[in-house]
Amino acid sequence: MTTISIGRLEGHLDDSLTWVVDLLVQHLDADPDYSFQVAAYRDGEPVLDLWAGPRLRQDSLMVPYSVSKNTIGFTIGLLLERAEIDLDERVAAYWPEFADKGKEEVTVRQLLSHQAGLARATPPLTVDELLDHHAGAARLAASRPQWHPGSAFGYHAQTIGNLGDELVFRVTGKTLHEVYEEEIRSPFGLEFHLGLPPELEDRRVPLLPMVRPPSAEDPPRWAPYASGIGLADAEGFDYGNDERSWRFGHPAGSATASARGIAGLFAAGVTGLGGKPPFLSPDTVEQIGQQQVRGYDNVLGLDGRAHSIVFQHHSAQLDWGGPNSFGHDGAFGCVGTVDPDTGLAFGYIVAEAPWPGGADPRAIELARELNRRAG
Repeated sequence: MTTISIGRLEGHLDDSLTWVVDLLVQHLDADPDYSFQVAAYRDGEPVLDLWAGPRLRQDSLMVPYSVSKNTIGFTIGLLLERAEIDLDERVAAYWPEFADKGKEEVTVRQLLSHQAGLARATPPLTVDELLDHHAGAARLAASRPQWHPGSAFGYHAQTIGNLGDELVFRVTGKTLHEVYEEEIRSPFGLEFHLGLPPELEDRRVPLLPMVRPPSAEDPPRWAPYASGIGLADAEGFDYGNDERSWRFGHPAGSATASARGIAGLFAAGVTGLGGKPPFLSPDTVEQIGQQQVRGYDNVLGLDGRAHSIVFQHHSAQLDWGGPNSFGHDGAFGCVGTVDPDTGLAFGYIVAEAPWPGGADPRAIELARELNRRAG
């Protein structure tokens, strides 16, 4: 790759991607405070590794909010690869206590595609329960679903981390964190941690709050099912910056990663990375990437949303690649995605998300164009 240093933009890229520099320089000229990392792999080989801005360095790590959920998706994929879990089996077959208050027939497929109606517990979880491998899951297992499972879907923004963690534990006897660390992160050397190691803490960059422009419209109105989705004792708790949160590494929202780590996870799972073959077969990739739901989200109150198994599926809002592309964005702008048809894995972190949050449109534009030119 070619090394570049143009103003605030630094890094390395494949010679075929010089157009990326022009695009990013335009964004930097428009926003002097724009601080980001972006990385991409094509068929497991690095083609893009750039960073810029006053708030992020080459080695910076940050909490990417819901981009963290990609760790759940790939860990479940690993269990599928090994035939240790069946998407169409009832959750209660692995986790008997889950069969309570109308959840007896909920399948793994429904649970992991936001159809189970457990976007919150009743009453809502506490911070201590959320940041625990079993306590939050036990409360969710004892809760009645917000809607009849399978009749609709709604984003389980936080709780899918507790549900996925407990399911992995019931299948393997290890937490999701342990399986992910031992079988995925460590073997591939990924900068994508569930629980930031103490020796890396000086590289962590705090998330900045979004600044609402004076001309901005009111944020989207949340649907009635979002009522009570928050934590019982959330006052004063910062999910992204609170030390309790990133030390634990909640798999739904408080992992710690670089753009290289995010892109590297997708490459390791789908195309292989660093000379190692992918840990998932094409058949398993098809299963976890296959669309499960599309339409109105009961929790977000938004139409046109789509999910695969844990991952978000390609949609009009997340037009980051071809029709089989999947991944996950984060509330504060970060993005991770892969297109199995082009072999392109993409990761992006940003210090300050553009209002009103969700995937940074600049990242979606870049991922889409990279895939278009690679196809």
